[in-house]
Amino acid sequence: MNPQFESDEFPGKPRILFIGGGDSSHTHSWIDLLEGQPFNVRLFSTAHTIPPAEWKVKTYVTAYNGPALNPDTRARLYDRGKINRLVARTLARVGKRVRNGPDYSERWLAEIIRSWRPHLIHTLGLEPASYFYAHVRAANNLADFGKWIVTVRGGPDLALHRLLPEYESRIREVLTNCGKLIADNQLNYDYALANGLSQEQVSSLGIVPGTGGIDVEEIESRWHDLPSQRRIILWPKAYECPQSKALPVLEALRLAWHRLPPFELHMVAAYGEVRMWFQTLPPQLRERCVVRERIPRAEILQLMARARVMLAPTLSDGTPNSMFEAMAAGAVPIVSPLDTIRAVVEAEENVLFARNLYPEEIAAALVRSMTDDRLVDAIARTNLELVKRIADRNEIRAKVLNFYHSLVRTIG
Repeated sequence: MNPQFESDEFPGKPRILFIGGGDSSHTHSWIDLLEGQPFNVRLFSTAHTIPPAEWKVKTYVTAYNGPALNPDTRARLYDRGKINRLVARTLARVGKRVRNGPDYSERWLAEIIRSWRPHLIHTLGLEPASYFYAHVRAANNLADFGKWIVTVRGGPDLALHRLLPEYESRIREVLTNCGKLIADNQLNYDYALANGLSQEQVSSLGIVPGTGGIDVEEIESRWHDLPSQRRIILWPKAYECPQSKALPVLEALRLAWHRLPPFELHMVAAYGEVRMWFQTLPPQLRERCVVRERIPRAEILQLMARARVMLAPTLSDGTPNSMFEAMAAGAVPIVSPLDTIRAVVEAEENVLFARNLYPEEIAAALVRSMTDDRLVDAIARTNLELVKRIADRNEIRAKVLNFYHSLVRTIG
């Protein structure tokens, strides 16, 4: 039906098929834990986007648009030339944009699984990856092909969607049929156990960051001064979404900026209405801000190592990777007192708490973090010790490799 990759990188070694967002840094970071290891690793991208060319993991691409791809690392569902001609003809005929029919990607995934026969199938996130695979698995009788691992994301993936009737059957289908579940916080395990998961399905990894942790030593090596000497505030997710609201943060800046010492605010991933409302802030405040769209994760980490404060209040979250990165970089995390976060950090020892919908709390945390030098340096020292214990990528990599090997052994 569609092009396949000609060979495996490690013939005869275990095959792992990941299913998830092809352009997601979380997806890439987790899969990169296996880099250089004797696993045959491939990704089936559920997103209509294409991974960066420099990311060499073999990826099945469902997007019909985009540039020509390297056939050694990318296989495309749609023939680009044929699809472009089809789109042009349809636009001329009905004036509407053609969208990818989901049945084609479902058929392709089923074909890939039957032909490549992965030992493990790991879906990254409930929506869309796990729901998509669950449907394909049931419709094509694929239960005997590979052991199914599910990663549940923090935020609404399970914590909020479980409350919606339209998600109930989909969540239960995934949780009752997967082989193992991985979560980055205990609450998600508890929710899963209450919605169809058995204790035997709980991953031996326990609570583990969804990105596979961070390289603490590498980030720490970028420190060039004490955090108290820095003047950058980094807001890495300056956008509106169900799990976090940006407009209260803008209002907090309006309330606090004249009480702050000289600073430079970097707003990353700012789009649409956030950019519009940003223009209503006082000109003197806007002059101190650098407004960016999405930037590579490497650039975020460079900024983090120069930042005094990492600003990330949320409504729903797991244990955010940005918080761990801030800890390694020496930046004070301003986060919300969610149960998943309070389980791993303490107020004024590791973080400053501020609820997402309360501008006054965010403003107060900003003033405190930008004016109390002693507190900032003390938090930085404490956080380096904590992040090495709970999110060091080297330690997590060893556990993940053992986890995959142990699952392959049970298959025989």
